[in-house]
Amino acid sequence: MSAQPDHAPPTPHAPAPGAPAELRAQLRADRRAKTWVPAFERDWAKALDDARHTFSLTPLHEVVRTWQLRAAAAGDVDAFMDAGQDDSDFVDLDDVLGGRP
Repeated sequence: MSAQPDHAPPTPHAPAPGAPAELRAQLRADRRAKTWVPAFERDWAKALDDARHTFSLTPLHEVVRTWQLRAAAAGDVDAFMDAGQDDSDFVDLDDVLGGRP
């Protein structure tokens, strides 16, 4: 029997303590460093401020996870664009999910 309520989604594992520094180094080595590093640092600073006010590390973990996913997907996005794929027929997520409150 599980100790968690049925309605609560499982919480993802926390990133390793050195993950933010490793991620920043990875972003600095990327060709998108001019835009990605300042954006990561801005997101990190906001999450750090949120964490100070809420006494929770969740905002920091979310920033690390989000940027890890972006960095991991960058190669696939580059391959898509380099292959000359037409991306003009995209569908807005709000059209699929409906308006968000």
